[in-house]
Amino acid sequence: MVEGGNISKADKTEFTECWKTTWKTPYIMRLALSAGIGGLLFGYDTGVISGALLYIRDDFKQVDRNTFLQEIIVSMAVLGAIFGAAIGGWINDRFGRKKSILLADGLFAVGAVVMALAYDPWMIILGRLFVGLGVGMASMTSPLYISEASPARIRGALVSTNGLLITGGQFLSYLINLAFTKTRWTWRWMLGIAAVPALVQLILMISLPESPRWLYRQNKVEEARSILGKIFPANEVDDEMNALKLSLEAEKADEHAIGDSLTQKVKGALSNVVVRRGLYAGITVQMAQQFSGINTVMYYSPTIVQFAGFASNKTAMALSLITSGLNAFGSIVSMTFVDRYGRRRLMLISMAGIILCLVTLSIMFLEAASHAPEINQFDTDFPTNATCPSFLSLPKPLSWNCMSCLKAGCGFCSNRANEYSPGTCLAFTTDLRDSCRGQNRTWFRDGCPSKFGFLAVVFLGLYILSYSPGMGTVPWIVNSEIYPLRYRGIGGGLAAVSNWISNFVVSVTFLSLTKALGSSGTFFLFAGFCTIGFIFIYLLVPETKGLQIEEVEQMLETGYKPRLLRGESKGESQSALAHVAAN
Repeated sequence: MVEGGNISKADKTEFTECWKTTWKTPYIMRLALSAGIGGLLFGYDTGVISGALLYIRDDFKQVDRNTFLQEIIVSMAVLGAIFGAAIGGWINDRFGRKKSILLADGLFAVGAVVMALAYDPWMIILGRLFVGLGVGMASMTSPLYISEASPARIRGALVSTNGLLITGGQFLSYLINLAFTKTRWTWRWMLGIAAVPALVQLILMISLPESPRWLYRQNKVEEARSILGKIFPANEVDDEMNALKLSLEAEKADEHAIGDSLTQKVKGALSNVVVRRGLYAGITVQMAQQFSGINTVMYYSPTIVQFAGFASNKTAMALSLITSGLNAFGSIVSMTFVDRYGRRRLMLISMAGIILCLVTLSIMFLEAASHAPEINQFDTDFPTNATCPSFLSLPKPLSWNCMSCLKAGCGFCSNRANEYSPGTCLAFTTDLRDSCRGQNRTWFRDGCPSKFGFLAVVFLGLYILSYSPGMGTVPWIVNSEIYPLRYRGIGGGLAAVSNWISNFVVSVTFLSLTKALGSSGTFFLFAGFCTIGFIFIYLLVPETKGLQIEEVEQMLETGYKPRLLRGESKGESQSALAHVAAN
């Protein structure tokens, strides 16, 4: 997953216990899955735009020719999510988790309907903003509700299902995109169908209770007891009530100690050397996650496939479906390896793989551009005035190929017999596009036909496989473990905001970068960002696997340095870690 909240890591034992517990008490799974639909919507609404954008461009000429407008349509949901996450915490505390989920469902449904009925691009942008607000709220509220309505012994496993539903929602969005490619209202169905699961969740949540923890905090003790009675065996309810009481008393004491207002909390966090060093690590991994370029793949995957020379919308989405499936698969792999090999090592290996794949993709796109089909100057199927104006004004037209044509803002109509043979560079108009297709020729507008295209898609898949098990999930785990308990909320919140802002910056600039630098230059730029991220992760991010909160605090208080800079051998490093644990 590309975005989310803090993750409670679950091991194999916890998943086994989860199965046994939910089999005996199905009500727990009902709570978790009903709230988890928010994760599904989160994934669907962030993934669906990648395919829908191809058809929005076909229907609205101003979108097709305006790169910035395309970026705004895509990134408006991210901007909405930033504000949704910012106000989500206050709404959660003021009105409760259940009402927050219901509000998010309303935003999802309204946004989906507005987009489906859009008669102008501004309506799509408005709908994306509503959806983004819902995404931001769901990213905080769904895992929180699941966590607070679950027995502690299976909490990590149930919260992990929310992460799986996010990647599952992204995969579902690609399937639905592919399913509606042959329908009359393509993108309207793709975007509008998100209203269905939102309404399903709304109906389910109306019949479900509020979080017992929130109710207890509001002095609704008997209501909290009644809900716990449905979750736990009767002989455990009193113990759970007592544990809830002690936990909330400790929480209130912590809140009093760090301040009541957001300003006081932030100031207190930044003045604490342990929290500050934790933030260096937490914000580093969150920004590195986004500047690896992952959400350009999630939001623009079919467009990137078209950059590789696959002009058909349906083909582009079918190939993109593979990348989304690999992302979901990688999330499952992460659960297996993160506790075995550690957070830090998994992220460094992941980043190394990402860098290698991005550099290779850059080379692939560079080769594709240099070996693009040439321009046929003597094509008699089109009148002279249909030829790209920039091509007509060239003193040496033989220097142009398909990529030169596209960079000039024109369209390339392929050779009828062989896509790799010389084709025609035409002015970019809907009539000429339709005329080209009417002659059983392929119209290219984002990328050129290339024998390197398939290799580019292969390395795009390898990039996802490198990203998902490491940088996809581990940054959230690190942020759930790196801060002192009383500062965990504010520390995790600041890191999450950095993630959303980085996400917005990357998504709102991607197409402009490809226009300015080309696909090759853009992927090489992301490889550079990842190299910087790799260095900062190596220098600033400690290993937290198997350490208690107090041990992490002690390590940060003395200041973390990687073993290479400490000049220690592996054995000395392990001895030092054992000393920290013993004290």
